Amino acid sequence: MAKKTSCSITRSEFHAQAKPIEVVINGVSMPAEVKEFSTGSLGWNVNNKMTVKIGEKSVTVQVGLNLTIIGSKELPADGAPSGNGEGTASS
Repeated sequence: MAKKTSCSITRSEFHAQAKPIEVVINGVSMPAEVKEFSTGSLGWNVNNKMTVKIGEKSVTVQVGLNLTIIGSKELPADGAPSGNGEGTASS
């Protein structure tokens, strides 16, 4: 079985420092917003509609894009990086 990739930041670092990412599709800029997904993974998300030209006709398309930080789902809620053997959850 392949070794899991660990995440090099903490949840608190992500929430404090992550900024939206500009995504450009077909020349149209859209901000991918910072997001904690319902799965617990961290990353960015963009959902939008845009118009794309096909020949002389325009069609509307739905854009849905997730940028997920690999290994972020396993980060503990207390902010300690996963896989470093430090920190315990406290109440």
